[in-house]
Amino acid sequence: MIETQHIKKSFGDKTILHDVNLVMETGKCNLIIGSSGSGKTVLMKLLVGLFVPDQGSILYDGENMTNMPEDQKKELRQKIGMLFQGSALFDSMTVEQNVKFPLDMFTNLRPKEKMKKVNEVLDRVNLKEANKKFPAEISGGMKKRVGIARSIVLNPKYLFCDEPNSGLDPQTSLVIDKLIKELTTEFNITTVINTHDMNSVMEIGDHIIYMFQGHKQWEGSKEEIIYSKDEKLNEFIFASDFLQDAKEMRVIQGENKEPSTP
Repeated sequence: MIETQHIKKSFGDKTILHDVNLVMETGKCNLIIGSSGSGKTVLMKLLVGLFVPDQGSILYDGENMTNMPEDQKKELRQKIGMLFQGSALFDSMTVEQNVKFPLDMFTNLRPKEKMKKVNEVLDRVNLKEANKKFPAEISGGMKKRVGIARSIVLNPKYLFCDEPNSGLDPQTSLVIDKLIKELTTEFNITTVINTHDMNSVMEIGDHIIYMFQGHKQWEGSKEEIIYSKDEKLNEFIFASDFLQDAKEMRVIQGENKEPSTP
């Protein structure tokens, strides 16, 4: 679990995040959505330690990252996997070399042990025949899967995905969403995803946070988001034809009542 407590972040005289309190749940896909300028990218950079909050705390399973000594932070970073928006593969390295890179950086495993782990994760993302290919020789969807393989090769407890479906066609996006969801559940990972893709919200949104002008405006599940009465959230989500169709379909089927709260 990852938790933020009263996070505030400013750059100069401009406050980007205002008193943000969140809980990112283990074994679930926690999606951060919001328009450009909402603060979601800064929030993710705070969560992974690229920025330091001006106020507040960030806790990883109860441990406060914001005041950890450097050696403890380094140990924590080894438990974090990152899937970057553009995959961020090294063009001069083969697929297997790209996936092996974190093992070379952070472990003392023998070469044979490293290759065993590389082959295991490539097999898990259905890329076991792509070892010797270079990034220029594979499709955008395959690059994303290589990025996912690299992000899980160290068996992370926490996985961060920045716009994982950026630049992909809808069918490939569904494949990537399904893979991220499966890995999250299979390995009980705390997964945090920044996305503009409302199809992803409805496919894998176990826990959704909507950011608006640096504030946490709304949070809930994919089932709850369709029935939200938050005006700002509705303006954002119902620009998506997919969600508009979903709401209309529920009305047609007589399911237009809000889900009951326990």
